Amino acid sequence: MWIYVALVLLWLALIFGYVVLFGAPYLPTLSKQKKAAFDLLDLQAGQTLLELGSGDGRMLKAAAQKGIKAIGFELNPLLALFSYLFTWKYRDNVRIIWGNYWWHIWPRADGIYVFLIDRYMKKLDKKIIQNYPEHKVRLASFAFKVPDKEVVKEKNGVYLYNYLPKSDN
Repeated sequence: MWIYVALVLLWLALIFGYVVLFGAPYLPTLSKQKKAAFDLLDLQAGQTLLELGSGDGRMLKAAAQKGIKAIGFELNPLLALFSYLFTWKYRDNVRIIWGNYWWHIWPRADGIYVFLIDRYMKKLDKKIIQNYPEHKVRLASFAFKVPDKEVVKEKNGVYLYNYLPKSDN
């Protein structure tokens, strides 16, 4: 019996631990930061939020409740499944992609929400520029700043950035 418990715990540790190689560990978004991100992004019904590392789906559900289309990338298969079930009621406005967002071309979005760790912020900046060369997008980053990029506004530890099309720079 103990061997099965140990194997399950090891398996869970591996699933929740390996994502740190690509981003941040799972931490649920607190209500204060969720509200700050939505206030800063100022998305309206019909617009699209892209969440990189969507975890348990809290941000996706909150977006859908506001009439915002929500797309989340989640690498952890257990969290992807949980958020799929958690947001089922809003399935017309929520899409969950199980996979590594670094390896995908991102869908069009009006706002991006992310909680990454410091060492990935420069890579994130390049990926946003690569994915949205002709489209304005706003980034709300919890806790970590994009190096060498001007913060437009800050609220409760969430930083807002604007990415403008190349023609507008």
